[in-house]
Amino acid sequence: MRWASYTSARDGREHAALVVDDTLRALPYPQTLLGILKDGTTDDSARTALADPWEVVPYSPATLLAPIPTPPSIRDFMSFENHVVTSMAAMGGTVDPVWYEQPTFYFTNPAAVTRPHDDIPIAPGSVKFDFELEVAAVIGRAGSDIRVEDAEQYIAGYTVLCDWSARDLQEREMRVGLGPAKGKDTATTIGPLLVTPDELEPFRSAGGFDLAMTVDVNGTRYSTGNWNTLYWTFPQMIAYASRGTTLHPGDIIGSGTVGTGCILELARVHGEQAYPWLKAGDEVRIEVEQLGSLTGWIVPGADPAPLS
Repeated sequence: MRWASYTSARDGREHAALVVDDTLRALPYPQTLLGILKDGTTDDSARTALADPWEVVPYSPATLLAPIPTPPSIRDFMSFENHVVTSMAAMGGTVDPVWYEQPTFYFTNPAAVTRPHDDIPIAPGSVKFDFELEVAAVIGRAGSDIRVEDAEQYIAGYTVLCDWSARDLQEREMRVGLGPAKGKDTATTIGPLLVTPDELEPFRSAGGFDLAMTVDVNGTRYSTGNWNTLYWTFPQMIAYASRGTTLHPGDIIGSGTVGTGCILELARVHGEQAYPWLKAGDEVRIEVEQLGSLTGWIVPGADPAPLS
Protein backbone atom coordinates (compact mmCIF):
# COMPACT_ATOMS: atom_id res chain seq x y z
CA MET A 1 0.00 0.00 0.00
CA ARG A 2 0.97 3.60 -0.59
CA TRP A 3 -0.44 6.16 1.80
CA ALA A 4 -0.35 9.96 1.73
CA SER A 5 -1.59 12.79 3.91
CA TYR A 6 -3.03 15.89 2.28
CA THR A 7 -5.13 18.98 2.92
CA SER A 8 -8.47 18.67 1.17
CA ALA A 9 -9.78 21.65 -0.78
CA ARG A 10 -13.25 20.45 0.19
CA ASP A 11 -12.95 21.11 3.92
CA GLY A 12 -9.42 22.43 4.50
CA ARG A 13 -8.57 19.57 6.86
CA GLU A 14 -5.82 16.93 7.00
CA HIS A 15 -6.90 13.57 5.57
CA ALA A 16 -5.25 10.20 5.14
CA ALA A 17 -5.56 8.78 1.64
CA LEU A 18 -4.66 5.60 -0.15
CA VAL A 19 -2.76 6.33 -3.37
CA VAL A 20 -4.21 4.32 -6.26
CA ASP A 21 -3.61 4.94 -9.98
CA ASP A 22 -2.48 8.54 -9.48
CA THR A 23 -5.49 9.36 -7.31
CA LEU A 24 -5.98 9.96 -3.61
CA ARG A 25 -8.80 7.89 -2.13
CA ALA A 26 -9.42 9.72 1.11
CA LEU A 27 -10.80 8.77 4.48
CA PRO A 28 -13.13 11.19 6.28
CA TYR A 29 -11.94 13.56 9.00
CA PRO A 30 -10.75 12.96 11.70
CA GLN A 31 -9.06 9.83 10.33
CA THR A 32 -5.41 10.81 9.92
CA LEU A 33 -2.58 8.48 9.05
CA LEU A 34 -1.13 8.85 12.54
CA GLY A 35 -4.53 8.00 14.01
CA ILE A 36 -4.81 4.90 11.84
CA LEU A 37 -1.40 3.71 12.99
CA LYS A 38 -2.27 4.32 16.65
CA ASP A 39 -5.55 2.43 16.27
CA GLY A 40 -3.97 -0.45 14.37
CA THR A 41 -6.59 -0.16 11.63
CA THR A 42 -4.38 0.23 8.55
CA ASP A 43 -5.80 -2.75 6.67
CA ASP A 44 -9.44 -1.95 7.50
CA SER A 45 -8.89 1.69 6.57
CA ALA A 46 -7.38 0.68 3.23
CA ARG A 47 -10.42 -1.43 2.44
CA THR A 48 -12.68 1.51 3.28
CA ALA A 49 -10.64 3.87 1.13
CA LEU A 50 -10.94 1.50 -1.81
CA ALA A 51 -14.62 0.64 -1.43
CA ASP A 52 -16.13 3.84 -0.03
CA PRO A 53 -13.74 6.82 -0.15
CA TRP A 54 -14.75 10.15 1.34
CA GLU A 55 -13.45 11.80 -1.85
CA VAL A 56 -11.30 10.85 -4.81
CA VAL A 57 -8.96 13.55 -6.14
CA PRO A 58 -5.94 13.56 -8.47
CA TYR A 59 -2.63 12.91 -6.73
CA SER A 60 -1.20 15.92 -8.52
CA PRO A 61 -1.77 18.82 -7.80
CA ALA A 62 -3.08 17.84 -4.35
CA THR A 63 -1.66 19.74 -1.37
CA LEU A 64 0.42 16.95 0.07
CA LEU A 65 1.63 16.97 3.66
CA ALA A 66 4.33 14.86 5.25
CA PRO A 67 2.77 11.42 5.80
CA ILE A 68 3.00 12.11 9.54
CA PRO A 69 2.91 15.93 9.67
CA THR A 70 3.92 16.16 13.34
CA PRO A 71 5.62 12.94 14.42
CA PRO A 72 5.84 12.06 18.11
CA SER A 73 9.63 11.94 17.70
CA ILE A 74 12.32 11.91 15.04
CA ARG A 75 15.55 9.99 15.57
CA ASP A 76 18.07 10.53 12.79
CA PHE A 77 20.90 8.00 12.61
CA MET A 78 24.27 7.94 10.82
CA SER A 79 24.10 4.52 9.19
CA PHE A 80 25.95 4.85 5.87
CA GLU A 81 29.69 4.31 6.37
CA ASN A 82 30.79 6.27 3.32
CA HIS A 83 28.98 9.38 4.58
CA VAL A 84 30.41 9.04 8.06
CA VAL A 85 34.01 8.69 6.86
CA THR A 86 33.86 11.57 4.36
CA SER A 87 31.82 13.98 6.46
CA MET A 88 34.00 13.47 9.52
CA ALA A 89 37.06 14.24 7.43
CA ALA A 90 35.35 17.35 6.04
CA MET A 91 34.80 18.61 9.57
CA GLY A 92 38.39 17.93 10.59
CA GLY A 93 37.84 14.69 12.47
CA THR A 94 37.98 10.93 12.15
CA VAL A 95 35.46 8.16 12.72
CA ASP A 96 35.37 7.11 16.34
CA PRO A 97 35.57 3.29 16.76
CA VAL A 98 32.31 3.45 18.73
CA TRP A 99 30.47 4.06 15.43
CA TYR A 100 31.34 0.49 14.40
CA GLU A 101 30.14 -0.90 17.71
CA GLN A 102 26.65 0.62 17.86
CA PRO A 103 24.38 2.79 15.69
CA THR A 104 24.29 6.48 16.57
CA PHE A 105 21.46 9.02 16.35
CA TYR A 106 20.33 12.44 17.47
CA PHE A 107 16.82 13.80 18.08
CA THR A 108 15.56 16.50 15.72
CA ASN A 109 12.58 18.84 15.81
CA PRO A 110 9.13 17.34 15.01
CA ALA A 111 7.67 20.87 14.82
CA ALA A 112 10.02 21.71 11.93
CA VAL A 113 8.67 19.05 9.54
CA THR A 114 7.77 20.60 6.18
CA ARG A 115 5.57 19.45 3.34
CA PRO A 116 7.21 17.40 0.57
CA HIS A 117 7.04 20.30 -1.91
CA ASP A 118 7.69 23.44 0.08
CA ASP A 119 9.85 26.54 0.56
CA ILE A 120 12.83 25.90 2.82
CA PRO A 121 14.21 28.93 4.69
CA ILE A 122 17.94 29.08 5.27
CA ALA A 123 18.75 28.75 8.96
CA PRO A 124 19.28 32.22 10.49
CA GLY A 125 22.91 33.25 10.24
CA SER A 126 24.00 30.31 8.08
CA VAL A 127 26.08 30.64 4.90
CA LYS A 128 26.75 26.90 4.56
CA PHE A 129 23.28 25.47 4.07
CA ASP A 130 23.05 21.85 2.93
CA PHE A 131 20.68 19.01 2.07
CA GLU A 132 20.92 15.40 3.29
CA LEU A 133 19.62 12.52 1.17
CA GLU A 134 17.98 9.92 3.42
CA VAL A 135 15.31 7.30 3.77
CA ALA A 136 13.24 6.80 6.91
CA ALA A 137 11.12 4.13 8.55
CA VAL A 138 7.85 5.02 10.26
CA ILE A 139 7.02 3.02 13.38
CA GLY A 140 3.63 1.32 13.15
CA ARG A 141 3.09 0.00 16.67
CA ALA A 142 4.46 0.60 20.13
CA GLY A 143 7.37 -1.44 21.38
CA SER A 144 10.31 -1.35 23.75
CA ASP A 145 13.51 -3.39 23.98
CA ILE A 146 12.75 -4.76 20.53
CA ARG A 147 14.97 -7.55 19.24
CA VAL A 148 16.67 -7.09 15.87
CA GLU A 149 14.97 -10.21 14.50
CA ASP A 150 11.54 -8.81 15.43
CA ALA A 151 12.08 -5.18 14.47
CA GLU A 152 10.67 -5.28 10.92
CA GLN A 153 7.27 -6.14 12.41
CA TYR A 154 7.22 -2.64 13.90
CA ILE A 155 7.74 -0.82 10.59
CA ALA A 156 4.54 0.64 9.10
CA GLY A 157 6.36 1.82 6.00
CA TYR A 158 9.17 3.83 4.50
CA THR A 159 9.46 7.37 3.19
CA VAL A 160 11.99 9.92 1.90
CA LEU A 161 13.65 12.29 4.36
CA CYS A 162 15.77 15.40 3.81
CA ASP A 163 17.56 16.72 6.87
CA TRP A 164 18.35 20.33 5.95
CA SER A 165 21.59 21.26 7.67
CA ALA A 166 23.39 24.52 8.51
CA ARG A 167 26.94 23.19 8.50
CA ASP A 168 28.56 26.31 9.92
CA LEU A 169 26.14 26.45 12.86
CA GLN A 170 26.46 22.70 13.38
CA GLU A 171 30.26 22.73 13.46
CA ARG A 172 30.38 25.65 15.91
CA GLU A 173 27.80 24.40 18.39
CA MET A 174 29.17 20.83 18.50
CA ARG A 175 32.48 22.11 19.85
CA VAL A 176 30.88 22.23 23.30
CA GLY A 177 30.01 18.52 23.19
CA LEU A 178 26.28 18.74 22.48
CA GLY A 179 24.22 18.82 19.32
CA PRO A 180 23.60 19.09 16.53
CA ALA A 181 20.86 21.49 17.57
CA LYS A 182 20.38 24.78 15.69
CA GLY A 183 22.39 23.29 12.84
CA LYS A 184 19.42 20.99 12.17
CA ASP A 185 16.49 22.92 13.65
CA THR A 186 15.05 24.86 10.72
CA ALA A 187 13.46 22.20 8.50
CA THR A 188 13.15 18.48 7.92
CA THR A 189 11.23 17.44 4.82
CA ILE A 190 9.46 14.07 4.84
CA GLY A 191 7.36 12.40 2.16
CA PRO A 192 5.58 12.33 -0.13
CA LEU A 193 4.43 8.76 0.55
CA LEU A 194 4.37 6.12 3.24
CA VAL A 195 5.12 2.90 1.34
CA THR A 196 4.41 -0.35 3.18
CA PRO A 197 7.27 -2.87 3.42
CA ASP A 198 5.58 -5.49 1.22
CA GLU A 199 5.79 -3.08 -1.73
CA LEU A 200 9.59 -3.05 -1.44
CA GLU A 201 10.17 -6.76 -0.84
CA PRO A 202 11.12 -7.49 -4.51
CA PHE A 203 14.04 -5.06 -4.11
CA ARG A 204 15.52 -6.49 -0.90
CA SER A 205 19.31 -6.48 -1.08
CA ALA A 206 22.22 -6.51 1.39
CA GLY A 207 21.49 -4.14 4.27
CA GLY A 208 18.33 -2.71 2.77
CA PHE A 209 16.82 -2.51 -0.71
CA ASP A 210 18.40 -2.11 -4.14
CA LEU A 211 16.87 1.30 -4.78
CA ALA A 212 18.62 4.36 -6.19
CA MET A 213 18.72 7.60 -4.21
CA THR A 214 19.40 10.87 -6.05
CA VAL A 215 19.57 14.64 -5.59
CA ASP A 216 19.35 17.28 -8.32
CA VAL A 217 20.08 20.95 -7.62
CA ASN A 218 18.69 23.36 -10.23
CA GLY A 219 18.36 20.43 -12.62
CA THR A 220 21.98 19.24 -12.22
CA ARG A 221 22.63 15.83 -10.70
CA TYR A 222 24.57 16.25 -7.44
CA SER A 223 24.23 12.95 -5.58
CA THR A 224 23.67 9.32 -6.42
CA GLY A 225 23.56 6.51 -3.87
CA ASN A 226 21.82 3.24 -3.07
CA TRP A 227 19.78 2.20 -0.07
CA ASN A 228 21.50 -1.22 0.01
CA THR A 229 24.80 0.35 1.12
CA LEU A 230 23.58 0.75 4.71
CA TYR A 231 26.10 -0.41 7.31
CA TRP A 232 23.55 -0.39 10.14
CA THR A 233 20.17 -1.79 9.04
CA PHE A 234 16.76 -0.44 10.02
CA PRO A 235 16.10 -3.46 12.29
CA GLN A 236 19.37 -2.70 14.09
CA MET A 237 18.51 0.99 14.35
CA ILE A 238 15.05 0.22 15.72
CA ALA A 239 16.39 -2.30 18.22
CA TYR A 240 18.92 0.23 19.49
CA ALA A 241 16.43 3.12 19.57
CA SER A 242 13.97 1.06 21.63
CA ARG A 243 16.45 0.08 24.36
CA GLY A 244 15.10 1.17 27.72
CA THR A 245 12.33 3.26 26.18
CA THR A 246 9.19 2.92 24.08
CA LEU A 247 8.83 3.64 20.38
CA HIS A 248 5.37 4.88 19.46
CA PRO A 249 3.29 4.76 16.27
CA GLY A 250 4.36 7.58 13.99
CA ASP A 251 7.90 7.84 15.34
CA ILE A 252 10.39 8.49 12.55
CA ILE A 253 13.67 6.58 12.26
CA GLY A 254 15.96 8.33 9.74
CA SER A 255 18.80 6.43 8.07
CA GLY A 256 21.23 9.30 7.97
CA THR A 257 22.81 10.47 4.75
CA VAL A 258 23.73 8.05 1.99
CA GLY A 259 27.33 8.30 0.77
CA THR A 260 27.91 11.54 -1.22
CA GLY A 261 24.36 12.56 -0.32
CA CYS A 262 25.21 16.08 0.86
CA ILE A 263 27.26 19.10 -0.18
CA LEU A 264 29.51 18.67 2.86
CA GLU A 265 30.90 15.47 1.32
CA LEU A 266 30.86 16.66 -2.29
CA ALA A 267 32.72 19.87 -1.48
CA ARG A 268 35.26 17.89 0.53
CA VAL A 269 36.06 15.71 -2.49
CA HIS A 270 35.55 18.13 -5.39
CA GLY A 271 35.77 21.61 -3.85
CA GLU A 272 33.19 24.28 -2.99
CA GLN A 273 33.45 25.87 -6.45
CA ALA A 274 32.12 22.67 -8.00
CA TYR A 275 29.49 22.17 -5.27
CA PRO A 276 28.61 25.52 -3.66
CA TRP A 277 26.43 25.72 -0.56
CA LEU A 278 22.71 26.21 -1.12
CA LYS A 279 21.47 29.76 -1.62
CA ALA A 280 18.10 31.46 -1.97
CA GLY A 281 16.54 30.61 -5.34
CA ASP A 282 17.96 27.08 -5.54
CA GLU A 283 15.64 24.15 -6.28
CA VAL A 284 16.57 20.84 -4.65
CA ARG A 285 14.85 17.66 -5.87
CA ILE A 286 15.37 14.47 -3.87
CA GLU A 287 14.16 11.07 -5.06
CA VAL A 288 14.28 7.50 -3.85
CA GLU A 289 13.07 4.79 -6.22
CA GLN A 290 9.64 3.40 -5.24
CA LEU A 291 9.22 6.08 -2.52
CA GLY A 292 8.76 9.11 -4.79
CA SER A 293 10.36 12.55 -4.77
CA LEU A 294 10.26 15.73 -2.76
CA THR A 295 11.33 19.24 -3.73
CA GLY A 296 12.57 22.11 -1.63
CA TRP A 297 12.78 25.69 -2.89
CA ILE A 298 15.44 27.52 -0.89
CA VAL A 299 14.35 30.96 0.37
CA PRO A 300 16.06 33.56 2.58
CA GLY A 301 15.95 32.94 6.29
CA ALA A 302 15.38 35.39 9.12
CA ASP A 303 18.22 37.45 10.48
CA PRO A 304 19.46 35.98 13.77
CA ALA A 305 18.13 37.90 16.74
CA PRO A 306 20.77 39.18 19.20
CA LEU A 307 21.14 37.23 22.44
CA SER A 308 21.82 40.29 24.58
